Amino acid sequence: MPFLAFVLALGIVVRAVVDNGLSSALGDLVPHGTSLPALLGTAALAAVLANVINNLPAVLVLLPLAVPSGSGAVLAVLLGVNIGPNLTYAGSLATLLWRRIVREHDTDIGLGEFTLLGLLVVPAALALAVVALWGSLQIIGG
Repeated sequence: MPFLAFVLALGIVVRAVVDNGLSSALGDLVPHGTSLPALLGTAALAAVLANVINNLPAVLVLLPLAVPSGSGAVLAVLLGVNIGPNLTYAGSLATLLWRRIVREHDTDIGLGEFTLLGLLVVPAALALAVVALWGSLQIIGG
């Protein structure tokens, strides 16, 4: 039950922030279309936003902005908010829970080590995933 209360509260806060200017501010930053540069930009924006405000609110903010560009842009947002949060501990609830479980087993991954590994892996993984998305859109359309 506490998790549902958290999600509800998060949704209310995100709605308030979106209604008070975040959506219009981000609307100018979200690339339009499904070209490779547009998809890379959309995924990168989603990754950055996920690390700043967490991945769940980032999805709630960005999906309505990506929908007009079609399914490719929506999928780029989803790639960004799922791969991108691995840059920081606070990027996703899953990472926070993972860290808690690891600590309970007398192990810890330091912030520096986590961030360095994220910086080495996340940009390449995100770029490769978006290139694969773009390639599949070229083959099957969308």
